[in-house]
Amino acid sequence: MPDGQIPADKLYFKIGEVAKIVGVKPYVLRYWESEFSVVKPGKTRSKHRLYRRKDVETLLRIKDLLHARRFTIEGARQQLKADAGGADQAPSSPSAGGEKAVILEIREELIELRDSLA
Repeated sequence: MPDGQIPADKLYFKIGEVAKIVGVKPYVLRYWESEFSVVKPGKTRSKHRLYRRKDVETLLRIKDLLHARRFTIEGARQQLKADAGGADQAPSSPSAGGEKAVILEIREELIELRDSLA
């Protein structure tokens, strides 16, 4: 199964399966659990972690923020909180959404520039 692709026929996943899907080692998943309160896998009677589809999607988002977009742990935590809050409420002003898009676009261009200079 390729990285980032969640099998459509499964609802629950063991830590090894999630590690393969997300593309990180199991100890990284355990660390992210301690850092991000939104990741809360259930536990079986034998205390094994059991991740839901929602947890796997959140972990893929965390990996994208930390690895691809180079966020810090705190920055990724704030972004996840903003994403969750943004789904519940509209921007406070009409221009707030536009400003955020411009800032994100500038950030992406700066990252590309940095990478081309490296």
